[in-house]
Amino acid sequence: MLLTIVMPLSFLFSCFREKKELVEVVFNPQTSYTMIEANIESFISDSGITRYKIKTDTMLRFDKASEPYWFFPSGIYLEQFDTLFNIEASAKSDTAYYFQRRKLWELDGNVDISNLDGIRFQTEQFFWSEQDVELPFYTDSFVLVTKPDIIQKGFGFRANKDLSYYEFNNASGEYAVEMRQHAADADSIPLTIEEN
Repeated sequence: MLLTIVMPLSFLFSCFREKKELVEVVFNPQTSYTMIEANIESFISDSGITRYKIKTDTMLRFDKASEPYWFFPSGIYLEQFDTLFNIEASAKSDTAYYFQRRKLWELDGNVDISNLDGIRFQTEQFFWSEQDVELPFYTDSFVLVTKPDIIQKGFGFRANKDLSYYEFNNASGEYAVEMRQHAADADSIPLTIEEN
């Protein structure tokens, strides 16, 4: 009989000894991600045609934010394809954002972009609007453009979808020139400048 009284009492005391702590978690849709993905290599289609390749170590999705976006804290590598899967352009940066509703990419930190013609664009911040048909690439930051024979630099930049046409708001450049001396007049040195 004593055993039947002690067993329920010991069970009751063991229940009281076990403390459970409740932690209040506040979900802020602006700063709390809804999904995390790692080691991504993915292809994205537009209207049923594969147009882009994304490669990144980490992607955080903020689908409940007032403006839903994806964040790539460890950098990103992107490729854009034409309809025959030729790479029209490639880009990499230290971090990136993709704003879903606006279909806008923001690349930040050591942005390095190359196009099919081998032209290289380097800047600290670069935007790519998938909705802009004519000039989807732009930045207000300093941009260095390197071609085999020309280096251009400036602030404020816009470019077409394959980066074959671009314009600066404020630009300067260094051009390769060839100087020739005319033999007719040895005392004077007229120069002929030819742009390569």
